[in-house]
Amino acid sequence: MESMATGAWMCSVPVTRGPRDVSILEHHHQSASSSGERVGSWGSVRISRRWAALVLPIASSIAALQPLPATAEDIREGGKVVLRTRKGCGLGVSRYPDFVYNAEGGGGSGNALQMPDGRWHVQFDASEVTIPAVGYNTTTLLGVPLPPPIRIDIVPDMLQGIVDRDSGKVELSFQAKFYFSAGPLYRPPPLIVDTLLTTESTQGEFRGGTGSRLDNHGNCRLVGVARLAPIDDLFMSTFLALPSECLADMSANFSFTA
Repeated sequence: MESMATGAWMCSVPVTRGPRDVSILEHHHQSASSSGERVGSWGSVRISRRWAALVLPIASSIAALQPLPATAEDIREGGKVVLRTRKGCGLGVSRYPDFVYNAEGGGGSGNALQMPDGRWHVQFDASEVTIPAVGYNTTTLLGVPLPPPIRIDIVPDMLQGIVDRDSGKVELSFQAKFYFSAGPLYRPPPLIVDTLLTTESTQGEFRGGTGSRLDNHGNCRLVGVARLAPIDDLFMSTFLALPSECLADMSANFSFTA
């Protein structure tokens, strides 16, 4: 079956015509010829330029559906962020007095994307974030160094969130496993810590704290309260009175690079 271009591409579609259809088409052909219109052929069917007037607007509508370029509001500026943990941190577990904890030397790097509202979304690779262990060399309890057999290793699973560099407000979702141990003979299952670290105030059932926003040097204090679920260890669950709460108090520094 033949096809013809009338200002836009048209598809050839097989059509079964009855006698009445043919008579209607012949009448259209005679009207078009008497009015002096130019006509072409589509098999045995005659098509006038009137059909082009119907097809062209459809083609234009299809072209208008093509995706538009991204607007300026959709564009984000990318960069890198570095987090460093500092001295003067704290850790509170259950109803026991808080540990005074020196986390200097920890931290990690991540990606930073500036959002349309000017804030930055930061995401760290948890496998590369290091947090010094809570132990004899880093921690004191009531002014006394933690006894050497006792140690808490902190293994991050997630660290990401929002940094507002204009207001200084920071909120990071933090998930980690806390591995308690008392020498090689006692290693219970880890405590799961899932909290929102914030430069604002946070309050749990009986634990709470207040952070401090970023200063001009990128220093801040992040606090977060996490609910601790019982673990499969009778001694530890009893000793910590699980379920209970944990308070994380982190002194940190943020720096951004392009």
